[in-house]
Amino acid sequence: MSNPIWIMTSAFDQLSLDEVITKAKEVGVQGLDVCVFRKDGTRNDFVATHLNYENFGLSDAQTLLEKFNHHRLRLSLGAFDNLLGGEPAQRVKNQDHLLRLIRMAHLLGGDANDVKVGTFVGYNHELGNQENGFQKNLDEYARIFTPIIKYAEDLGVTVLYENCPMEGWRPASYSSTFNNLTGVLAARKLMYEMIPSTAHGEIYDPSHDVWQHVDPSQVIRHTDMARLHRIHVKGTRNGNNVYWGNLYAMQQIEAGLAQRAGVPTAQHEWDRHAYEATLPGFGGSDSVDWRAFVATVKAQGFTGPFEIENEAALSKGTGNLGAILQGYQATTLSLAPLLWDLTPEGYQYPATAFQELKQTTTQDIPVVTMKDLGV
Repeated sequence: MSNPIWIMTSAFDQLSLDEVITKAKEVGVQGLDVCVFRKDGTRNDFVATHLNYENFGLSDAQTLLEKFNHHRLRLSLGAFDNLLGGEPAQRVKNQDHLLRLIRMAHLLGGDANDVKVGTFVGYNHELGNQENGFQKNLDEYARIFTPIIKYAEDLGVTVLYENCPMEGWRPASYSSTFNNLTGVLAARKLMYEMIPSTAHGEIYDPSHDVWQHVDPSQVIRHTDMARLHRIHVKGTRNGNNVYWGNLYAMQQIEAGLAQRAGVPTAQHEWDRHAYEATLPGFGGSDSVDWRAFVATVKAQGFTGPFEIENEAALSKGTGNLGAILQGYQATTLSLAPLLWDLTPEGYQYPATAFQELKQTTTQDIPVVTMKDLGV
């Protein structure tokens, strides 16, 4: 079976959804992971808001389904923020926003249309700095997410966690760069044990494990495949930091002292581990063995989308729309022989594989908040 290729819309933050759809058709992909970040959120990196979440009702959902069927595209929704830590008022806003997206996914058919909701979990460093801080974050996760996942389950929607540790999510003056609970396989397995519902699972990005010097194929072999619904396609070009090593983050020190000693220091929050974000097939070699990884994923029975997440320094990092589009095109061509059958026209996704999105929801429901859920 041929896996579809989708694109995550965050790299097209300056375009409307209709313009993104046009670009997607140019690239030749089969779906969009539509980013719907809070417009008043605290993140300013790789965010986009391609749907009006503040005034989204049943008629809007029906119109959106018709639009995607017209263009023969599938979709999911996502916003990736800290739901466990950070400033308390912003934390609650992030939690409430996830509830909004779950409602929107329900109106769009939810699991019946494979419309999932992607999110981060985040991390609470006030708890994490205490003894047994990781366990305390797991307990806080269970407290916050048990009602969220129950709400999603009742609406027929699955919430998906991405495995990015969000290593640049705190000022470089902090020693730790682990800022998202789901950044390691152990945490994800523990989370599913704490909340056994099938209404949550994961989006797996192999690049996050590769720069942690973990083999993503081994991670897949130890993953419960019933929990895996999406693969994020983003590469990494690993370096070798002989001054700081590859286990710990580069630490911030007094600039004059570092200069006199000839020791490199981080130039910004994301410059703390020796790697560069890339896209497979675009601009040089990649430390992810995509051929081996895809073979492992397919051997484990994964049939879901491979979603291109464009954060590559040579593509999205340039700020150039042409280079952004080229990155998506190159990655699609790089993946094609690994995912699609060979035809007289080359490697092609079968046109007959498209499944029309159904309008399964006939009644609108109100927006709810964490307070409404008793949290």
